[in-house]
Amino acid sequence: MSSANINIRTDSELKAKAQEVLIDLGLDMSTAINIFLKQIVYKEAIPFSIDKSANMSERVSRAAMRGSLKGKIWMADDFNAPLDEMQEYMQ
Repeated sequence: MSSANINIRTDSELKAKAQEVLIDLGLDMSTAINIFLKQIVYKEAIPFSIDKSANMSERVSRAAMRGSLKGKIWMADDFNAPLDEMQEYMQ
C-alpha cells in the first residue's frame, strides 16, 4: 500500500494539547489521525457524536481519568483523611 501526505492547519495550542493526550495514550499524531480516518471508512460517518452536550460530559470524564492517572485525584485509605486535611487548611 502506498502512503500519502495530508497537510492540515490547526491552532498551535490545540495541537499541543492533543499531543499531550496522545502521548499519555502511547500514540503519535500520525497514528491517531490514521485511526480516525479508518473509523470514518468503517462507520461511513464521523466516529463520534458532534452534539455539544454529549461532548462536554465526555471531556469531563476524560479529564477526570487523566487527572487520576497523573496522581491529581486519589483515594484515601482512611475516609477521614481528606476531611482532616481540609480542617488543617482552614485553620
